[in-house]
Amino acid sequence: MEFLRSRIESQVLGLTGLALGQIDFEKPQGDPGLFGPEAICWQVHGDFTSMLIGGISALMLQALHPLALAGVWDHSNFREDLLGRLRRTGQFISGTTYGSTQDANWLIDKVRNIHLHVTGTATDGRPYAANDPALLTWVHVAEVSSFLAAHLRYCNPQLSGADQDAYYAEIALIAERLGAQGVPRSRQEVTDYLEQVRPQLLCDQRSEEILRVLFNAPAPSALAKPFGVLMLHAGADLLPDWAAQMLSLRLSPLQRRLIRSCVRRTAPLLRWAVRNGSVHRARRRLGLATAALNDRSAQDLAASKATVPP
Repeated sequence: MEFLRSRIESQVLGLTGLALGQIDFEKPQGDPGLFGPEAICWQVHGDFTSMLIGGISALMLQALHPLALAGVWDHSNFREDLLGRLRRTGQFISGTTYGSTQDANWLIDKVRNIHLHVTGTATDGRPYAANDPALLTWVHVAEVSSFLAAHLRYCNPQLSGADQDAYYAEIALIAERLGAQGVPRSRQEVTDYLEQVRPQLLCDQRSEEILRVLFNAPAPSALAKPFGVLMLHAGADLLPDWAAQMLSLRLSPLQRRLIRSCVRRTAPLLRWAVRNGSVHRARRRLGLATAALNDRSAQDLAASKATVPP
């Protein structure tokens, strides 16, 4: 069992920002980072499966904004290195959530500097800049609303409304540090923001190309291929109905039930296997036990074998 566990863990961690090896989450001892272990974002960002699903869904959603998509299209090698982009995004999220204060600040400064060079003209003739406060807010909301939606569906559906609002309020700090303005800080503000921005969104050939790249990306290993396919479909299933309709990613009720059932059987296995992720290392940095996390993972795995919720 230990061989199986470690094999699964190595495959999982290879998809994350930890594979880049640039951050030591266990040092310096006692540093709480930007948020600390009592923050709601430590809960929401701590589950690999729901974060991956949320991240995939966010990429699909972000592909509907012509100016945000133009920056990715002109200045990113996502078509040749999708895994690298996944790792870099994962490093930023995990590093700003769980990393030391110095590492979190380093990541924010690094991204701000990169954004200075991401400028150009979209296909409709409008200029764009990655450091545009409005675009930064869009990218942020697309991400965090997707992360929270995945967490509620696959990790902790009992997270209270107050805690959900607290999550948005906490994580707004990162967007604002990057230069975003008017960042939504509650569920209602996020809902209102998405309704406000919808007239600016469209699905064009570039949006469709993003989907093609996602659904045809080579798996890093044979073991990861069926998992990757499941995560992609779960990401599509997580989209708001209006976004799924724009992207022509409609799923039947039967498909939705099958996807969710498979994820709910897979997620506990990954929680049981991963014992050295960013959150585990950060807890060790603060002298906090990780046994409780492992115990819950084992309980979740046992429960998933017994029954699967609808």
